[in-house]
Amino acid sequence: MCRYNLKLIKSTHFRVSSSTEIKKMEINHLLYLCFLLVLILTKTTPSDEDPSVIISRFQQYLQINTSQPTPDYHKAVEFLISQAKSISLDHQTIELVDNKPLLLLKWPGSDPKLPSILLYSHTDVVPSEQDKWTYHPFAAHLDSTGNIYARGSQDMKCVGMQYLEAIRKLKATGFQPLRSVYLSFAPDEEIGGHDGAEKFADSDVFKSLNVGIVLDEGLASPTENYRVFYAERCPWWLVIKAKGAPGHGAKLYDNSAMENLLKSIEIVRKFRASQFDMVKAGLKAEGEVISVNMAFLKAGTPSPTGFVMNLQPSEAEAGFDIRVPPTANAEALERRIAEEWAPASRNMTFELGQFKQKASIHDKFGRPVLTATDSSNPWWSLLEDAVKSANGKLGKPEIFPASTDSRYFRERGLPAIGFSPMANTPILLHDHNEFLNQAEYLKGIDMYESIIKAFASYAQHPKDEVARDEL
Repeated sequence: MCRYNLKLIKSTHFRVSSSTEIKKMEINHLLYLCFLLVLILTKTTPSDEDPSVIISRFQQYLQINTSQPTPDYHKAVEFLISQAKSISLDHQTIELVDNKPLLLLKWPGSDPKLPSILLYSHTDVVPSEQDKWTYHPFAAHLDSTGNIYARGSQDMKCVGMQYLEAIRKLKATGFQPLRSVYLSFAPDEEIGGHDGAEKFADSDVFKSLNVGIVLDEGLASPTENYRVFYAERCPWWLVIKAKGAPGHGAKLYDNSAMENLLKSIEIVRKFRASQFDMVKAGLKAEGEVISVNMAFLKAGTPSPTGFVMNLQPSEAEAGFDIRVPPTANAEALERRIAEEWAPASRNMTFELGQFKQKASIHDKFGRPVLTATDSSNPWWSLLEDAVKSANGKLGKPEIFPASTDSRYFRERGLPAIGFSPMANTPILLHDHNEFLNQAEYLKGIDMYESIIKAFASYAQHPKDEVARDEL
């Protein structure tokens, strides 16, 4: 380009008093034209794309209704494939269960022998009560303060799109990853992930990816510090049943089903209070205690108008959502359930088979299901440095108080870090009027640009990486 312009300059100059001045003029014209070329290229690169265009792509994803129990997965996958094609990412759609597509994207690294990076997200969202929202939950309304209201704006369509936008920016700079980078958009996380991440982590496809580190969702932070998670509490969904002799509604007698169940509920309530008191006192974080919440109470004899009021039932059930951190003594908790919460002496029945879901707090190698947050884990150090270099601040590493799909990867001995870059943001996942401010969303893209670049450039094999044949 510059050589062509130089010839043009030579052919169009007019009166000049000396050859020296001619050369100066040619050089000045040449420098000016090169400067204009650089300026034009700089202004038209995707890395300096109009923020409104970036926000518009986010809104388009949010407007796709992927709420349980009838998520429109195929429409979401079609949109995501279009985004992948726009930045030249390889794509593959996998259906481990019919009509539940998992989208896998790939940015090939220059050294395929190195373990890869998996940027994980899920496409489904929880249901919403439209009449409780200020704006329609799938309108992705942008208000005058920059807040984007939509189901999934925090959990977790934001992160999935931030992955893509960060890669878009890295590609615009000419960055070439050393390690291969995979992006997965999986179904059904909001209903346990059994037909999504769990089957994916067990598949031959996943084994072929040679994954070395997984990044997944975290939580919003009301402060300026980003929250980051190295483990999560495991769900134990428990149903206990009480039995007793039926009787007239006016009769007083011992060991009725309802009386026995209510005694157990009170014992569970006291345990819950003892755990919650430690959080209130600042002695432990929410993710470090065992949480117990009653999910349902089932009793009574149905009638056409409700329930039979003058009959005491012979059976009563209660369901509890228990969340157990990987640092807890699981055996002691099981003894407590058997001996205190559902003892046979009160006509209570309790068996492990009554668990609707019981996740292990240990991985397949017998180790606690958590990711190291010290110098023994190079990925952790890389994350800290990358966030800092992007002018972000990390808070103290935490145990995620609920459950995410990360557990399926940690159970296989892989390091997994939960990180959703949303600072100065109220925690509104699963709540009415869930929103994310556009400024925070754009900052999050910068965070992931820095993180992906750092991870994808890491040349060494981490010492504590699990051998591929063990996965």
